[in-house]
Amino acid sequence: MDIQLSDHFTYKRLLRFTLPAIGMMVVMSSYTVVDGLFISNVVGKSAFSAVNLMWPFTGLFGAVGLMVGTGGSALVAKTMGEGDREKAKQIFTMLIAVLIGLGLALACAGVASVEWVALKLGAEEALLQYCITYGIILFAAIPAYMLQMAFQTLLITAEKPQMAFILSIASGVTNILLDFLLIYVFPFGIAGAAVATIMGQIIGGFIPLIYFSRKNSSLLRFVKFKWDGKSLFKACTNGVSEMISNLSFSFLNILYNYQLLRLLGENGVAAYGIIMYVAYIFAGVFMGYSVGCAPIISYHYGAQNEPELKNMFKKSNVIIGGFALVLTLLAELTAPFLADCFVGYDPELKVLAIYALRLYSICFLLCGFNMFASALFTALNNGLVSGLLSGVRMMGFEASMVILIPIIWGVKGIWLSVLVAEILALLMNICVYLGMNKRYHYL
Repeated sequence: MDIQLSDHFTYKRLLRFTLPAIGMMVVMSSYTVVDGLFISNVVGKSAFSAVNLMWPFTGLFGAVGLMVGTGGSALVAKTMGEGDREKAKQIFTMLIAVLIGLGLALACAGVASVEWVALKLGAEEALLQYCITYGIILFAAIPAYMLQMAFQTLLITAEKPQMAFILSIASGVTNILLDFLLIYVFPFGIAGAAVATIMGQIIGGFIPLIYFSRKNSSLLRFVKFKWDGKSLFKACTNGVSEMISNLSFSFLNILYNYQLLRLLGENGVAAYGIIMYVAYIFAGVFMGYSVGCAPIISYHYGAQNEPELKNMFKKSNVIIGGFALVLTLLAELTAPFLADCFVGYDPELKVLAIYALRLYSICFLLCGFNMFASALFTALNNGLVSGLLSGVRMMGFEASMVILIPIIWGVKGIWLSVLVAEILALLMNICVYLGMNKRYHYL
């Protein structure tokens, strides 16, 4: 039986509905992981470090697509919950049209500025050419990347989470196969990795365009629309927290790399790259769950169904707690294996990577709760609170801790700085939950 947004959700039904979104986010998070595995083991440590320098910057563009997707999904789902499905379709169509135009403009700007960006990120000598090659190819495909990020949530709002998951699998398989062919079989090196990545993005971004352009079995399709600046503004402000999260994540990666280049050199950047690959995938689990359940929350908020809001809040935090325990334990146990996969050829770097990963991974106990807090208020169409929670957590707590904690604890402190930030963010989120409950009644 198909699961609908209007249903009552038990744990089993909630997991069934959100698992495709979780799988989708994990698969998408694996793109750069696969690139890293092939590049590190076939091309070498310098190329591996170049990918770790440039990939966070490309995330800035993906953040715009995620903002439109998550904020738009909240608005579209709320509009459907209010009973106006035709208006929901018009808003949906307008958002995609805006995203395509913006993506083309950003692609031109990105390609033109790639060398300047690489230099500002600290790339020199051999790293610089690798960064330029990788960056130009990725920047050229920004429209596809932005659409792929937006459709992650919009397909779920259209009650097609399985389609979103299948597309993510197809994109991931394409990326892996092309990585093998263009790096291992044919020696195209870092350029081959970039081509493999954008081909996966094209599948995830363009196939939904074709699907929604035609009559289909989902709740949404493209229709004629009139310009609605108010709805565009509302969608963007709804999703600003997700954009802030991705922008901040990219900025923090850049800040980490700067600190590590200064403290540990190229080995520090390489070790952090392994941590980020694990963090991408684990954050994908938490983000996938939040993305998957957000349209349900938005729908019942629009329908003023307070009992179901309370049900979703309680069950979501229990599920996230379970994921947090499993993922933290998994990261601690597999640290030696992961380090060996990426940098087993360098014993000194392998030891550093194991040590760093085991310290950093403690933060997985808390980060899922903090990610859900921001996603909850996006789903409730309160972009201001959602944006503040996300911004303070990442640009306030995490950025400051990355700078301050190493001063106190040295290199060890840089691996523990995110844990300190997540503790502060959790305390902040609990206070906000208590303060906003009178308005939304989720407790």
